[in-house]
Amino acid sequence: MAADPAPIGQEELVIIKMEEDETALWDPEPFFKPQPQTLLPGLGRDPRQCFRSFRYEEASGPREALARLRELCRQWLRPEVHSKEQMLELLVLEQFLGVLPPDTRVWVESQCPESGEEAVALVEDLAQMLQET
Repeated sequence: MAADPAPIGQEELVIIKMEEDETALWDPEPFFKPQPQTLLPGLGRDPRQCFRSFRYEEASGPREALARLRELCRQWLRPEVHSKEQMLELLVLEQFLGVLPPDTRVWVESQCPESGEEAVALVEDLAQMLQET
């Protein structure tokens, strides 16, 4: 049987967003290579990715699977920090990214948009850059 996840509030996740040098020339090569978010040591993968990639077979049964999904969701959405509107925006952003063509999605995700509007602006910018080349 797998170990129970840490109770809420005992483990705090801090994500540090790396800023790119704005003066650097645009290089199309990184467009299709994701840039991982930097997590503090020992915290493992991005909670959103853990939530998305969780498989039923990783749990010893349906109750454990549901409990783990709830905990992964809490770690991702952080209801103790985010408002309902912010959590909904994260869910809508996730779904929007999921409907994008794969190459576009990888590039947009690499830019770490924090809202649907930011993601839309990135898709529009990408389309414009590709038209110009």
